[in-house]
Amino acid sequence: MTDQPVQDLGSLHRSLARIIDRWTVDAENVATPIPGLSFFRRPKPTEPDICLVEPALLIVVQGAKQMLVGGEPYRYDPSSFLITSLEIPGSTQIIEASPETPCLGLTLNLDLRLLAEMVAQNMIAPAQRTTERSSIAVGTLTAQILSPAERLVTLLDEPDAIPVLAPLIRQEIHYRLLTSDQGMRLWSFAASGSPNHRIMAILNWMKLNYATPMRVDDLASRAQMSGSAFHQHFRDLTTMSPLQYQKWIRLNEARQLMLNDRLDAASASFRVGYESPSQFSREYARLFGMSPKRDIDQLRERAAV
Repeated sequence: MTDQPVQDLGSLHRSLARIIDRWTVDAENVATPIPGLSFFRRPKPTEPDICLVEPALLIVVQGAKQMLVGGEPYRYDPSSFLITSLEIPGSTQIIEASPETPCLGLTLNLDLRLLAEMVAQNMIAPAQRTTERSSIAVGTLTAQILSPAERLVTLLDEPDAIPVLAPLIRQEIHYRLLTSDQGMRLWSFAASGSPNHRIMAILNWMKLNYATPMRVDDLASRAQMSGSAFHQHFRDLTTMSPLQYQKWIRLNEARQLMLNDRLDAASASFRVGYESPSQFSREYARLFGMSPKRDIDQLRERAAV
């Protein structure tokens, strides 16, 4: 990675805002040709909306936004960035936006394997190796982080260069995050054998085996932790118990099956591991605020607009 001239934050924000504004003129969310990079645009403040929080870097270049996880708000604006390390449930909300000055920003999915390689190769190590028991945080946005993000986004006007240059710039962004004020948090998830890394491995296993009956003691054994330590660490990172997390995965997977594969509620409930469609419907309404049929109908109406 070679050093690049670093612009001031103001000019970087303006440059990114112009590009994101151009790409999102007629859409709220846009997936770009650069893998893992997407843009968002909102013309007004919104109520909290349930979402899947994936490992990602989120930057707002205009307006302000917040993520709510476990009831805790994490506000970010052009002076800060949001970093998430695990796939957990949350709610997203726009808190500053107007038609004249919409909330504009980007999401860049994190490559946890790349972070792990950097840590394993001693490319970066924290000064103090304490465990951060939170998978989401707000960090200070610096020009060292925003400058490569701006260079990545400008590649959209040079599509032939994307396959060659985008991976290099993504690597630089990951390095800058590891050396940021949230580097310790990312290190704790990337370092092989750390408690956070072991919980992350369990979450990945649960996502692949969500329809299988699970016992917390078996999960703790798989993570090489005592039952009490595993349960506490799991809750610290995800804000829920292992069985609550499994239920959340099942309900979200059923939602996708009904939306994309057009399964009815009963068929989707059996597919994800429920034995009782009525229990499934009750728990679905508790999570999404309405019955499965009404929720899917609304999602399809929204997508058709």
